[in-house]
Amino acid sequence: MEKKRLIYLDNAATSFPKPPQVTQAMIYFMDHVGANPGRSGHALAREAGQIVQSARDGLARLFNVDDASRICFTLNVTEALNAVFQGYLNHGDHVVTTAMEHNSVMRPLVCLQEMGYITLDIAPCDRKGFLDISAMASLLRKDTRLVVLNHASNVCGTLQDVAAVKAAIGDVPLLLDTAQTAGAYPIDAKALGVDILAFTGHKGLMGPQGTGGFYVREGIELRPFKRGGTGSKSEDLHQPDFMPDSMESGTQNNVGIAGLGAAVEFILGEGVEKIRRHEQELTGALLDGIFDLQNVAIYGPLDPARQTATVSITFDSTLAENSEGSLGCGAINLEWFNDSVPIGEAEGRFSSQYNILVRVGLHCAPMAHQTIGTFPDGTVRLSMGYFNTLEDIELAVQAIRRIAAA
Repeated sequence: MEKKRLIYLDNAATSFPKPPQVTQAMIYFMDHVGANPGRSGHALAREAGQIVQSARDGLARLFNVDDASRICFTLNVTEALNAVFQGYLNHGDHVVTTAMEHNSVMRPLVCLQEMGYITLDIAPCDRKGFLDISAMASLLRKDTRLVVLNHASNVCGTLQDVAAVKAAIGDVPLLLDTAQTAGAYPIDAKALGVDILAFTGHKGLMGPQGTGGFYVREGIELRPFKRGGTGSKSEDLHQPDFMPDSMESGTQNNVGIAGLGAAVEFILGEGVEKIRRHEQELTGALLDGIFDLQNVAIYGPLDPARQTATVSITFDSTLAENSEGSLGCGAINLEWFNDSVPIGEAEGRFSSQYNILVRVGLHCAPMAHQTIGTFPDGTVRLSMGYFNTLEDIELAVQAIRRIAAA
């Protein structure tokens, strides 16, 4: 009996598969380089340093950053965000963020708030996940030190208007969390006015897990998140005061950075715009295929141009669309109707019956689910990537229709 083809629709968690160049670059580093960049003067150490610098330079081109030394590597976007919060915020500072943030933003900020170190305000978003920019602006104070914005929701894909947010907050520094957009959506840090940009390597950037980092514009300096060996100024017992060394103590995940650099080169070669167009096409096909199902609620903008390739659904009884437009985020779920298929059961059926891998639950973003009306159970999330095909989406649509009809 022929095994059904595996369809991976969990790219919002981590992209898969990776471009073959990623694996090749990592194997090359392990087999032929292996040395620690910046720690020795021999040929292999120099080559390792060139590989790491090439990855940094590629990211600078991708984000339109003039000075690649302003990009620092971390293990993931969570570590990047923590490094910024710990290194930039001072006692008594005020921070504003949004109701659609991931726990990688919310948990460290709430911790600092509960310690009495900062004060925190959370700007509201609507049921489709869009930020109320005027409400955010009204939260700003004289002591507001930082605004933190999720570029796109990992729950329902909603894209925020970064330029409009920056225009509204003026000179207050903007930290943009690009975990869901870097590599899959065009990002021009200069044009958008982004002051700090946090990224992860293993999602849209198509690199290996254990890679990520952040960009900090000139004029914003961070206290080191950790201190130790950097290979530079070894005679000094104090941490170097220049980027990126000040923020990159200890041996990095250099084999991972080699893979990330290859992934970024692949993206630059393909073109982010081409990647974006393909993922929009996949999103449109999925939305078109399930929009008319009365017992499936779809969350988010329901517009491929205003979201990433992430779609969240529940198998609920809903009212039909009315003349006012799309049901949108939260649909119009009737709370007195029972779910036709609980999300846990739906995940099992996607996997066991159709060989389709999705993710269910709260997706590490409970406040986002509260905002769109799916807390505490969460949703079934289908998140597409560059290597998915329209055939994958057709099979996913068929699976959704069959599960909904049960």
